Amino acid sequence: MTLYIAAYDAESAGCLAACRKIVEVHRRYGMPATFFITGKCLEASPKEYRALLDDPLFEIASHTYAHRSLRDHEVCGPAVSAEEVREDIFLGKEWVERVFERPCLGLRPACGFPHGLRGAPELLRLIHEAGYRYVSSALWGPFFSMPAPLRGPFSYQADCFADLWDIPGHGWHENLLKGHHGWGALRLLLFPPDMPEAIPPQYVRTPDEEFAYNNRPFIDRAIAEGQPHVSLVWHPWSLDRFDPEMRMLEITFRYVRERGLECGTFAALAERCRAGLVKGP
Repeated sequence: MTLYIAAYDAESAGCLAACRKIVEVHRRYGMPATFFITGKCLEASPKEYRALLDDPLFEIASHTYAHRSLRDHEVCGPAVSAEEVREDIFLGKEWVERVFERPCLGLRPACGFPHGLRGAPELLRLIHEAGYRYVSSALWGPFFSMPAPLRGPFSYQADCFADLWDIPGHGWHENLLKGHHGWGALRLLLFPPDMPEAIPPQYVRTPDEEFAYNNRPFIDRAIAEGQPHVSLVWHPWSLDRFDPEMRMLEITFRYVRERGLECGTFAALAERCRAGLVKGP
């Protein structure tokens, strides 16, 4: 059965207030989630994040320390220095464990990449050394296109880290779907698109359009294809700016329940992968 994973990338000051609204919806639906949070966010508001998210429903993972590019990125810019890369990997994990007093098992690098961290053995060595169990870095389609395709988890065995898994995110980075990036026009789409039903004619304007063009197509296809999981790329600050009542979450969680999907976290899926219960490509 396909596992549905709600996940959030918290990377700015506006995320805390947004997370308060998000958590209310999750608790109403008994819906688990993984929150990828930067160390800087936790450093700024440690007590507030702990009070809000210290709950068995939620996994807390690292979104690096300072949300810097760990490797060159066609859209987000070049990689930072080796010292900054190491700081982002290690200090991000340290802040999660310091605030929540539980192991931080996962890392989602800033922005993500089309093929994850394949071909980056030094990065993988640092992540392995830091003690992460998984990364979620495959977040774009080919040639840095959107939306990110449905892909199942894969290990970095070819890069000599067989026990380190990547669990991709799917669909649009919803801030791009709404024009919240502020970058102006971008060349994001593949031609022909893999999922034409997920290509809106313009930036989405309502929570219903967001669900119709991003969430439902990926949930439906994941079920139809028997994918191990489906997880959309959401940012609390952007969700709140677009939909302060969090109607999109309500619509999506109701649909997930209607479709009978199992719900969980990235950490739960990573443990299945490491136990051999999920086969990589």
